[in-house]
Amino acid sequence: MSDLHELMLTEVAAKIQSREVSAAEVTAHTLARIERLDGTLRSYATVMADVATEQAAQADAEIAGGTVRGPLHGIPFGLKDLCLTRDAPTHVGSVALRDWSPGVDGTVTARLREAGTVFAGKLQMTEGAYAVHHPSITPPVNPWHPDYWTGVSSSGSGVGTAARLCYGSLGTDTGGSIRFPSQACGVTGLKPGRGLVSRAGAFALSETLDHIGPMARSAADCAAILGVIAGYDPDDPTTVNAPVPDYLGTIDAGIEGMRIGLDEAYCSEDVDPRVTAMVMHAADVLRGRGADIKPIAFPDATVVVDRWIDFCGADTAIAHEPYFAERKADYGPVLSSLIEVGLALSGVDHARIVIERDKFAGALDAVFADVDAILIPSQPYPTPTNAFMDTLGAEEGSVERLISFTAPHDMAGTPAVCLPGGFDEDSLPLGFQIVGPKRSEERLLQAGHAYQQDTDWHSRTPPAA
Repeated sequence: MSDLHELMLTEVAAKIQSREVSAAEVTAHTLARIERLDGTLRSYATVMADVATEQAAQADAEIAGGTVRGPLHGIPFGLKDLCLTRDAPTHVGSVALRDWSPGVDGTVTARLREAGTVFAGKLQMTEGAYAVHHPSITPPVNPWHPDYWTGVSSSGSGVGTAARLCYGSLGTDTGGSIRFPSQACGVTGLKPGRGLVSRAGAFALSETLDHIGPMARSAADCAAILGVIAGYDPDDPTTVNAPVPDYLGTIDAGIEGMRIGLDEAYCSEDVDPRVTAMVMHAADVLRGRGADIKPIAFPDATVVVDRWIDFCGADTAIAHEPYFAERKADYGPVLSSLIEVGLALSGVDHARIVIERDKFAGALDAVFADVDAILIPSQPYPTPTNAFMDTLGAEEGSVERLISFTAPHDMAGTPAVCLPGGFDEDSLPLGFQIVGPKRSEERLLQAGHAYQQDTDWHSRTPPAA
């Protein structure tokens, strides 16, 4: 089947489990595509071909014997290269950790392995999961157009998933790093709420802002992945000890009567008109599926956006404390500057940010008392060029503008699903978010799935794939 790579994760899973095609065939097909295409796209930091081949053979034997571990059994998958793996190095996009082979699995890695997932490899990422790739590392290339941004920091996850070099992947989101590459690469990404997915065994950028979540081609595919990785973990005391919903089993529940808030001013002021038009079209599609689109006033997020870098920097300084002083020469200038910002932040200033974060989270909770979810852009303009991103920060407020729709939901710890919503005149994907209160991931995925029943943006194939 020469078009195996065009199948959604849930579609290829059904074929593997019915033994219409073997996991070994799907894995060989995926590895061949990686070998053929990734020399240009650069999405993988480490290809785990031997491990993947062995895991696929094991999956086929188990399925033939009547044991199906779940929807990811036998599925070639990509891990962001900050997820610890016992059988591959974990580079964290850095030079300082280039020789690090921890020899153990992190929690999400272990859960995926237990579910019978096939590890195609570790996906490339920005240095330390911050803003840019280390100067010595060739960044992944956007499969829609090589001159355009791939998003941060889960760039390899976005590229590899969009280019059909895996059926799904993990990303992490601290200020937007699941949602930016999802938009830039035209895939679906879910940033779970804080505490749903364990961060144990994932190298941190910010212990208080990091979220691990799925990136795939559809909301249903993300639901399949989330059902495997979610849940309480004693190794991460911040996880919530509560039952994990059957995200995939309830994906078709529909959104009849779902109250979705829309602040038209928030979605249009200092926002590119093409982005605003896309969000309004998404509202129409969701309304057509039975949602009640209600006017709201989104709470002022200015302070939490403006202080995000300071807040993140303090946590990053802690994460890199064992390495930075000794190996500072191995760090790129951008990550180094973030760590220095964190080291210089006073305790009083940090406390002020915590106070403002809690005020914003409370104001957002008040909005969710009246609606089930909120519809907003993923970013204020279409996917930018690499040249534009190289100059980002030169103009005061430009970084804050970029993260204005993403960082607030990392600060508040609220979940968000990012969905492909169209294309601009340069044939680059556009994307938007549906955000919800804590523990609303099941409803957000249902909304995303409903939207994708009436649109086909998520199924488009990039030219480089």
